[in-house]
Parts: sequence; structure tokens; C-alpha cells
Amino acid sequence: MAKLDFNSFRSAAESEVVWERFLPSDYREILERAFVPLKFSSKKELFFNLCDSILLDGGKQSFALEKTSGRKSFTLSARQLSILHGDESNNWSWKSLPESRFSEVAELKTTNRIEIEGKIRTSTLSPNTIYVAYLIIKISDQSFGLYSIPSEISVTIGENVVTNTAYVRPKDKKKQQMESLLYGHRVQMLEMMVNRGDERLPIERKDGWMEIELGEFFISESDQEIIMSLTEIKGYQLKGGLMIEGIEIRPKY
Repeated sequence: MAKLDFNSFRSAAESEVVWERFLPSDYREILERAFVPLKFSSKKELFFNLCDSILLDGGKQSFALEKTSGRKSFTLSARQLSILHGDESNNWSWKSLPESRFSEVAELKTTNRIEIEGKIRTSTLSPNTIYVAYLIIKISDQSFGLYSIPSEISVTIGENVVTNTAYVRPKDKKKQQMESLLYGHRVQMLEMMVNRGDERLPIERKDGWMEIELGEFFISESDQEIIMSLTEIKGYQLKGGLMIEGIEIRPKY
């Protein structure tokens, strides 16, 4: 049996041609969109830099590669989302948070209707991959009205629409009891107007934010628009204290 040529193996491991295969085919276009020019001395260094995520499009979007597969992930900042009355200072405010990757996040002051929508093209993502979209949020200590009825969530690609329901705050027994005392029968009637689903709850992330799964979808070779949304327009209950960082689209592990 032929002996392994260690030098040849090491040379192949460091080869620019080999490491370029780990990079997405459009990596040059991604680098042109980088908010801060990326410095690297080799394709290997570039790959690992991209795995740590970079900001694109004036800092309004983030991009990262999955180390094990080289598949792409994107996060659309709140500024890239369509938020109902997002520019109305009475309803939403824009602020800087040190724990956010973006310069601004949106904070709900008060409204009785929530409509949040993000869009991305399938051609932007890695083909033949199952993706999941997540709304990235925080809840302030002064939040109110967010647990009245579940929100409706959806992911739409072409004519294919997947819908579900979710609450935009973790379950809090004290708040539930308080809202039950205040609104009782009214909340029960309003819940009947919502298309029933899993009633998903936000999940804590390692970075201090929470995420709500909006839905999953498969990326084929065709180019289509993906629309991801969360809406609560049926309760007419005043609510506030919801902070939006963005929508993250990442491969399903």
C-alpha cells in the first residue's frame, strides 16, 4: 500500500483551489456588498472570516457561512423589513442596542396592529437546502398586551403558503392571570378569530435575543421571492414593549 505523502496532503489542504470550492459561487459579489472591506490573505482565511458573519448593504443585513457545509445564512435587519407604521414616532421608535449586530432596532411604543414582513430571493440562498426563517426579538420589562391573542405567521414562495400561529412573548403565568381578569371573555372570543396553529413561543438564544420560528422551506434551483411575515391585526388590543432586530434565514440543522 502506498504511503500517505504528508507534504502533498498539507499542500492540498492549503490549496487556494480547494478552499475556493468551500466558498459560495457569488462570494465576490458578497464581498462587494460588505459594509467594511474584508481583509484576507488566502481563500482559507476568507472562508473562516465569512463563517464569523459580516455586515452587508450599509450595515442593514448580515451574512454568514455554515462551517460544516458552506451553506449561506442571512439576517435582514429591522430597517430592511416592512413594519406597519414603523416610521410613525407615536407607534415605533428606533434605537441602538449594544447587544445587536445592527446599528438600529425597532421598539414598539404602542399600537393595536402589528404587521412585520421580510422578503428575500431564493437565488440568494444555497440551492437544494431546507431553510428556516426566524423573527429575532426582545421583550422589554414594561411590555403590555403582547399575550392577548396569538399572532399569525407565514412563509410564502410563489403560490405555496405555509401558515401557523405564535405568541410574541414567553408564557408568563402572572400576566396571563392579569389579562384573564381584565379581558377574560373578550380574549376568548378574539382567539376564535385566529387561524389555529401550534401557538409557538419565543426561544432564548445564546446572544441574549429570542427567536420565533416563522416557517421552513426548501430552496430549489428556480428563482422566486420568499415572503416571511408575522401579523396580529384581529385583537385590536393595545400593545407595546416588543423590540425587533430582524429576520434570520438559516439552514435547518
